[in-house]
Amino acid sequence: MQDSLVAKKVAYLILSHFDKSYRWFTRITRGAQERFEQGQWQETLHASKERITIYEQSLSDAVAEIYHLIAVHKKDEQFWQALKKAFAIHLEGHPQFELAETFYNSVIGRLFKHRKIENAMMFVLPSRCFLPGQDRHKVVHSFDTTTTVNEMYTSIFKIYRYNIPFEDYQRDMANLEAALRQRLTTEQLASVHNVEILKPTFFRGKAAYLIGKICMPEESLPFVISLQRSDKRMLFVDALLTDRKDLSVIFGFARSYFMADTQHPAEVAAFLQELLPNKKHFELYMALGHYKHGKTVFYRNFLEHMSSTTDKFEAAPGIRGLVMMVFHLPSYGVVFKIIKDEFAESKKITRDHVKECYKLVKMSDRVGRMADTHEYVNFRFPLNRIDPALIEELKATCASSLTFTEDELIINHLYIERKMTPLNLYLQQETDEDKIKNALNELGLCIKQIAMANIFPGDMLHKNFGITRHGRVIFYDYDEICLMHERNFRDIPKSDDPYALDTLSVAPNDVFPEQFEHFIVGKRKLKDILKALHGDLMTSEYWREVQRKCAKGDVQHFTPYNANVRFTR
Repeated sequence: MQDSLVAKKVAYLILSHFDKSYRWFTRITRGAQERFEQGQWQETLHASKERITIYEQSLSDAVAEIYHLIAVHKKDEQFWQALKKAFAIHLEGHPQFELAETFYNSVIGRLFKHRKIENAMMFVLPSRCFLPGQDRHKVVHSFDTTTTVNEMYTSIFKIYRYNIPFEDYQRDMANLEAALRQRLTTEQLASVHNVEILKPTFFRGKAAYLIGKICMPEESLPFVISLQRSDKRMLFVDALLTDRKDLSVIFGFARSYFMADTQHPAEVAAFLQELLPNKKHFELYMALGHYKHGKTVFYRNFLEHMSSTTDKFEAAPGIRGLVMMVFHLPSYGVVFKIIKDEFAESKKITRDHVKECYKLVKMSDRVGRMADTHEYVNFRFPLNRIDPALIEELKATCASSLTFTEDELIINHLYIERKMTPLNLYLQQETDEDKIKNALNELGLCIKQIAMANIFPGDMLHKNFGITRHGRVIFYDYDEICLMHERNFRDIPKSDDPYALDTLSVAPNDVFPEQFEHFIVGKRKLKDILKALHGDLMTSEYWREVQRKCAKGDVQHFTPYNANVRFTR
């Protein structure tokens, strides 16, 4: 009886800490509109970082309080099962029950150092089946389309209001109307019976998005209005997006998390899933900033995939990394990365340094060019699904991270990342000259945009970049990244003395951009194309200018969708 009362008290305590955490999360998210209106771009970056740190702080507070309340390791299995049941009862009718389950899992994981990942003690499986639609009216506005297109847009902007004036309201309404009439045939336009838009505005970086869909009897299309703020503190409509490909890129895995204020994240994620059926559910939660719950949903998805497939884990294709061992399941769309026990002599870094680099990327604006990575502890793999050659390679390179049981391999620390085609393999295999040129142009843009986000990529070998199915180049090797001010970009001295370079004094943080052309890509033909497209990357002047902009606090905005859909101003 006493244990039952204590279990109820602890369950209430955990939920109280979750609720406090979500209020904190909501307060920061809700401030996004004012930061957008005021053009407070540095504050926007700081708010993103703060929101990511909330979870760990709230978790630490909850765990500390539990240790004050009970002798954790003296409680038996029945106590922890009773605790889970008590917590599940508290979740009845809770608007963020799924996020609260993840918070509970994190608490149990922290208490037991992630050694008891089992459904009897935590919510490995969800406590209930969520049926979308019950709270849809709380997250969606519906707009009448029986009137004119112009009147529909007028009614939209009566609801979505911002505390800055339009730069040219009539121009923007005309652009929106013309764009919709251009995208839809006369028959489609006549058949539209509804336009639904999510209630929260989606803020990220220097842009804001109204995200919805055009509803027709036979189909529905994305309906996304992209808003930006001019330097003169005025609002303008930048584009109308009705292509799923554009929306998919906006919700890409290499972009920072949105600020979208809602008390019903499950309904919002369900609505987004209708618009983006090819996105995994966990990706949508992550895009909303609920990256911890995204990890939970990923794990559930992983277990489901494992139960319905038979292929085996094997080393990922491509050149072996010097710092990370990377493997994958061919039928699954992610790669698993483990820090090696020992690094090549050329890598003057430590294991802790690598972890800090991955954390830096998590906290930075990834500008659509750096893959999001998710850190897991004590991740379990069935031994009978692992290729024997991979097991031997893991033992040779990562033994300190491995624990073997009779039927499982437990990896005590790993990162999971979206699978992409390594750029070096793509360039080896591709024969279309236009696609090769596009990939090399994307590579140069990727490096430049990362630098403008105040990150020096460090090791820029093309094997450290991937290319997506949309032809976008993404950076994914972070062990040598640093902030821009931490490097000294120098020219190689000009001299007739052939031995002058041998006497050149080089500090650890010195970088000579003139040498980049020798190692970013290998083949002469590819080097020439990259130099023709982005020759400024090979000059120290370019890099010093980027440093100056970063030092001034300039925040860049890189539009995620195709430039040809942007409205003229």
